[in-house]
Amino acid sequence: MIHLLNDPAPAAPLFHGWPETILWSCLQGVMGAVYGDDPSAPRSAAAVLGDFRFLAGQPSPELADLALREQGAPLLIPRDSRWDAVILRQSGGRAVPIIRYATRKDTVFDRVHLEKLAAGLEDSYTIRIIDHDLYDLCKVEPWSRDLVSQFPDWNTFRELGLGFAVIQNERLVSGAASYARYREGIEIEIDTHPDFRRLGLALACGARLILECLDRGMYPSWDAHTPASLALAERLGYQLDRPYAAFAVYNT
Repeated sequence: MIHLLNDPAPAAPLFHGWPETILWSCLQGVMGAVYGDDPSAPRSAAAVLGDFRFLAGQPSPELADLALREQGAPLLIPRDSRWDAVILRQSGGRAVPIIRYATRKDTVFDRVHLEKLAAGLEDSYTIRIIDHDLYDLCKVEPWSRDLVSQFPDWNTFRELGLGFAVIQNERLVSGAASYARYREGIEIEIDTHPDFRRLGLALACGARLILECLDRGMYPSWDAHTPASLALAERLGYQLDRPYAAFAVYNT
């Protein structure tokens, strides 16, 4: 039987030493949820936040099922390869192995470089902090929803979230914001409207968000889904820590 752990502490040893800030959000009880096969001494556990499901401990078909049945396009990230066969079997062919890229969590940023990037947009674009109106605007179109999607309302975003948007003629065209919050910082989400990509908007907006995080004493963590995302991160000053295996799940 699978239990929602009201106190995630008993599951923490299964995830010990795993440097993923979305996972830390769950274990710290800031956002997300942790599930286990026993509420007091779990042998298997899953940390769930948004599209991310971190699986640790003894491979469990029941926990894999819980992760797979969520709506959307979840990412299953196993602690080790013992989970692979269970994920593939329980998914019925919907789970596809992929490689993601973790960056170091101790990056020392070059503020002068970031300030130049943040100021590098053409005059027709402005960067604005995400306020109530922009929070609502981010939810309108599919490409921008993940900028605020893990914060169910404006008050929650105002308390826990942080982000900046690129505006052209009152139109939202790009953004960099917190996908998740943990005690010491945020996990960054960057999205740009398809018609405005490769114009440096994500680079400038990402730089502005990182600078704001540094001013607030928060660490701006970055995990890259693709080599292109990793390349963008490296232009902002991040360094690759390691590639890691995950499963992208496509629901039909």
